[in-house]
Amino acid sequence: MTSSTTAATPGRQASPLGTLTVIPWANEPESEADAPVTPFLMVYSLGDGPDGPEAGAEALRGELEKIGLSIGDKVTDLTRETRVPITLLVEAEQAVLTMPFMKVQCPVPPEWEKAAHGSGKAYLICSLRPWPEAVHGKPVGEERLRDFLADEEMVALSAHCLLPVRRVRT
Repeated sequence: MTSSTTAATPGRQASPLGTLTVIPWANEPESEADAPVTPFLMVYSLGDGPDGPEAGAEALRGELEKIGLSIGDKVTDLTRETRVPITLLVEAEQAVLTMPFMKVQCPVPPEWEKAAHGSGKAYLICSLRPWPEAVHGKPVGEERLRDFLADEEMVALSAHCLLPVRRVRT
């Protein structure tokens, strides 16, 4: 199971984005000979913006396109492309995702952190499709997460990118 983390709360500001939420997970190879574990983060809206879920999705599309991400199946490699202002700091079982329109810190499991540091990158999905059932503080089962991620509409209505993983320097 995994838990979601709220990035912004409604009422604090009348943002058309509504409540943005982040959820981490990692793929699980079937055997040690399989591909390495990939850490994932997904940003999605609860669809609770003041103008409704459709307006929130369009507002999120505008924010993502403004920073240089496209919607669809293209994966932007931010380990090579440095003009897109997104950062990911991973330390002490916490991931801090910073984008121009949000900043969130979410707990990640030790395996997720190890995979992120090992590969030096994480896969970020920003879904325009709201997921009102996956609220902060309620566990999201693997089957529910898999069902949401497997939906072709969700994949087509998302921005996808590889993020370099940064660490605190001492």
